[in-house]
Amino acid sequence: VQLVESGGGSVQAGGSLRLSCAASAYTYTPYCMGWFRQAPGKEREGVATINIGGGSTVYADSVKGRFTISQGNAKNTVYLQMNSLKPEDTARYYCAADSRPKSYYDLLLSNQYMYWGPGTQVTVS
Repeated sequence: VQLVESGGGSVQAGGSLRLSCAASAYTYTPYCMGWFRQAPGKEREGVATINIGGGSTVYADSVKGRFTISQGNAKNTVYLQMNSLKPEDTARYYCAADSRPKSYYDLLLSNQYMYWGPGTQVTVS
């Protein structure tokens, strides 16, 4: 399974971006998909995840109220709408997917995801 992200770019503080992620295998339906980010010199952190079957979502405290994760009509696509962007949101954003059920506490842990995209850069100035 390959994941491909798109939609990154450069934006001024307060602006918006929408990231997209699609899995290459049309028959692949993951248990959950999520967005993670990594800034230079920092560890990769979970941003938002969505349970593909039930639609429940989890967000990092730093993005609550500003970011929204959603799934597309195809159950192997997800989006991340990012509003009110801040310079501290600058990072490379990665899409991830996994087919194994997870507890609430594991949903934002990067080591719980098997499939990863190459990432897309988001720069907020």
